[in-house]
Amino acid sequence: MTERSSTFPKVLAIDDSVLIHRLLQVRLQHEEIQLFGATRADTGIKMARELRPDVVLLDIELDLKGQGMDGFGVLQVFKDDPDLQDVSVIFIAGQSTMEERVRALDMGASDFVAKPFEIVELQARVRSALRVQKLVRMLAQKAQVDGLTGLWNRTYFDRRLSQEVGEAVRHGRSLSLVMCDVDRFKKLNDERGHPFGDKVLERLARIFQTGRGSDIACRWGGEEFGIILPNTVGSEAIEVADRYRRVIEQEVWPSVPGMVITASFGVADVLVLPNTPTTEDLVLAADAALYQAKMNGRNRVEAAVAAHLPG
Repeated sequence: MTERSSTFPKVLAIDDSVLIHRLLQVRLQHEEIQLFGATRADTGIKMARELRPDVVLLDIELDLKGQGMDGFGVLQVFKDDPDLQDVSVIFIAGQSTMEERVRALDMGASDFVAKPFEIVELQARVRSALRVQKLVRMLAQKAQVDGLTGLWNRTYFDRRLSQEVGEAVRHGRSLSLVMCDVDRFKKLNDERGHPFGDKVLERLARIFQTGRGSDIACRWGGEEFGIILPNTVGSEAIEVADRYRRVIEQEVWPSVPGMVITASFGVADVLVLPNTPTTEDLVLAADAALYQAKMNGRNRVEAAVAAHLPG
């Protein structure tokens, strides 16, 4: 509807009335938002999945023209979709019963606005929804960050890798996964204590954060890390992993002069996996390569090949 800065929050209006869209455009033109519109339920759902809006203004009576789904149906689609379930939805309606308002709120709608719009009220409700959405996303992000290393945690790793594998398979894109494990970490903890072990994990996390901007470093669990490399073939991923390996080996530990800490790496590329690879296939392949690196003497990078893929 309007061209605004791409940094502004996105508001998607789903209403089958063109007049309502024009009215919203006028009423919200001075707000710092990007306003988008859809006049059909199916189009609105598709746009929501593409845009990932911060707030959705949703017509409760969307099926006036026989589109097959009313506002409640669209809201249910949002709540069933992991990528959309936290979007703030404001229902808009000309006339609604108490039962409809209660049903909407019980289903997860965040607010209600009546038609015709009172400009001050509409602006205030949109701003309120945006503030709440910002807090929700901040909390969600915090819940996906590892408290010790500051890297993304296992929850984020699982979700993000699933998305990346889906995209790679769907569009024929390259994708590699690097799994890293600190060598003899249990012995390190036993001899130097867990506080020193924590410092080692924190130091490795900082090293991984110096990598390419497109790479996604996560703490997979314990002393193991997972690094997702979108649009990266296996040979490139091996180079990335070996650079990390060399940097880790060369790190200086002032509190323990002469200490050398090393790590082993396993690399898997979706291109080496048979059939249509899944997230589990990629993780198992990278983990098998990591195991091979351990068996071959540690402090090395091994790539998944048919000879040692699981199964």
